[in-house]
Amino acid sequence: MTSLPAVAVDAPKEKPRPFVRQSAAAARVAQTRARAATAPARRHAPSPSVAATPSTAPSLFAAPARAELGNLPKEYAGGQAARGARLGMLGNRDFLDTPFNMTSYTSKLIENQQARTLSDVLENDPSVRFTVSSGQVRENFRIRGFSVLVSETALNGLYGVAPDGRVPTEFLERVEVLKGPAALLSGMAPYGAVGGSINLVTKQAGDTPVTSVTGDYTSNSQFGTHIDVGRRFGQDNTFGVRFNGAYRGGDTTLDYQSRERGLEALALDYRGEKLRIALDAYFNQEIASGGVPMMASFTGTGVAAAPDSSNNIFRGLSGRMNNSGAMGRVEYDLADNVTLFASAGAIDARFNGLTNSTVATNVNVLGRYSGTSIDLRGYTDTISFQGGLRADFRTFDIGHRLSLSAANLESKIGSAFQRSSAYVSSIYFPVTPLIARDPGEAPKSTDTTLSSIALADTLSAFDDRAQLILGLRAQRVQTKSYNTTTGAETNYYDESAVTPAFGLIIKPLPMPMSLYANYIEGLTQGDRVTDTAAANYNQIFPPYKSRQIETGVKWDAGQIANTLSFYEIEKPSLIKSGNVYNSDGRQRNQGVEWNVFGEIVEGVRILGGAAYTIGVLTKTANGQLDGKTAYGTPKWQVNLGGEWDTPFVPGLTLEGRVVYTSAQFVNSANTQKIPEWARLDAGLRYSTQLLDKKVTFRANANNLLDHNYWAGSYFADGIVILSAPRTVLLSATVDF
Repeated sequence: MTSLPAVAVDAPKEKPRPFVRQSAAAARVAQTRARAATAPARRHAPSPSVAATPSTAPSLFAAPARAELGNLPKEYAGGQAARGARLGMLGNRDFLDTPFNMTSYTSKLIENQQARTLSDVLENDPSVRFTVSSGQVRENFRIRGFSVLVSETALNGLYGVAPDGRVPTEFLERVEVLKGPAALLSGMAPYGAVGGSINLVTKQAGDTPVTSVTGDYTSNSQFGTHIDVGRRFGQDNTFGVRFNGAYRGGDTTLDYQSRERGLEALALDYRGEKLRIALDAYFNQEIASGGVPMMASFTGTGVAAAPDSSNNIFRGLSGRMNNSGAMGRVEYDLADNVTLFASAGAIDARFNGLTNSTVATNVNVLGRYSGTSIDLRGYTDTISFQGGLRADFRTFDIGHRLSLSAANLESKIGSAFQRSSAYVSSIYFPVTPLIARDPGEAPKSTDTTLSSIALADTLSAFDDRAQLILGLRAQRVQTKSYNTTTGAETNYYDESAVTPAFGLIIKPLPMPMSLYANYIEGLTQGDRVTDTAAANYNQIFPPYKSRQIETGVKWDAGQIANTLSFYEIEKPSLIKSGNVYNSDGRQRNQGVEWNVFGEIVEGVRILGGAAYTIGVLTKTANGQLDGKTAYGTPKWQVNLGGEWDTPFVPGLTLEGRVVYTSAQFVNSANTQKIPEWARLDAGLRYSTQLLDKKVTFRANANNLLDHNYWAGSYFADGIVILSAPRTVLLSATVDF
């Protein structure tokens, strides 16, 4: 019998499915699911308290690269700074893909340095100095030698709605500092912010639940607490809630002064497949009683030696600042490559008492002066809006990211003040000053509307190794000033201009390095006279144009990031003639900056840099001061800090920072000069586990050697600010 050949039977094959193109949103969901599926298992089982919290699984709807909501740039090595920041209408960008010098400070840095307010964070930046004495009710800055007011700070990219006065940090995720004008990128800041812009990014609920409680102490006897709670809820973790509350009160390092501060901040958000929404609301209040840190102006050509920084020459005076603010943001992916965005917000800011006008005027070399006290009262009501779209597409081998944006800011400002009779005192042996009477309700002094529309395109080629940003912004400034006594209109300006900007990025080498250049112009609301002693106090001058040219190189060494910048900025400036300010001046600042952040080796981190600036008055009234050095522009500024995770005590980290400022002129005539100064800050922290909870103890001492010095120049001609005394900060944080 013949046997049949063996037959192999194959398993039935699945019928092939027709090809269906996956949407970008669906692809993002699939990628997020895959990451969640391949994530490593927990090394230890969670404690019962952790297990009871909402899911720590990541949200399934990842935001596209062009989005801002839910797309926070990652921390860089060491965690003190982030890889990128918000570049205005262009959205979040990596620092190597940004043709500007920028640094984004993280909440980790804020917590570890116990930075109580915005100025404490900016102590890390070599391009930034302060224009009011530490501990004032307001904190204002100077970036690249130009004044930037705290009221020009943006909140989540929106001008006019950030807290006025001293900005609390407990509700902040990032503090982003962009050097130079940013008119194309972010629209017009309320008063120009020519030297740079500061953007505050609020905390939102992350995929990991957060519950932390911090108790703290600040010398001399201030005690406080901070509560931070964040959760995500709903299917796919689409809903988020984050609350931050803080309170601090007690005596400060200034003799006889006490300070009380409170903050409540709530952030809600929704992350859908195409729609993302975020809502923020906050209220903060700060009260200073018993005195406010001094500032001083001098007679003749001499400058008196700085007094003890704890010396309270304005004892008995007080100030209060209240802020209520809210904003909403929304993004919608109209198509796979198009995202619409909009944000709107408002703030009601009120102040009264002695704020930043505490000036001992005409101090002689022996420290004696004839002074007056001032009681201020005022308000700022602002409504702000911006919106637009971002679209990604290609034409042949050229990539495009097109950005269209419109912005509008309406602000009403009221102010009033009363001055006391003159009294004689000394900055070394002060007498109790005469107290000015309450000026009563503050009448409206200014109406301002800043509106603009901008179009920009980022062209890229050769795998993004060459990028060119081209943009135009049409801007309009409308300003009305009023006589605060009669209510009559005193000035009206309605100016418009179209200002260009471009940025170029070239990555010539295989290594992560970029060469960059930028040119940017901006129309800016004219300067406002803030010197209460001036005859034209509160006057606002016509709008003006500013210009910047900048080139530089950025290098990412994997664990260390460096930026080297060369820049020139020109802008009109105020000149004081007798007791009157005018806008006839023009100032040119040229400089070189080096910024660094990252981890040198494992456990050793570095942050800071150096700035060299030459500020010159190129045009002055009748040419009398042409060629003089602009006041408040020291040639050298250095801020360099480091951290070391000690190998001999696991969990222990040592910290240190050096801050140096060279000598500087404090008046336009260059007849008064303050000497150079240097300051040492130090600290340590220790993290451990107690009862299955992470606990972190922190101790910092700023101005460790308690050095007394004139720290810099106010944003009015001839006025200097005083250093802060040694300040000790202690805290303990428990993560539940």
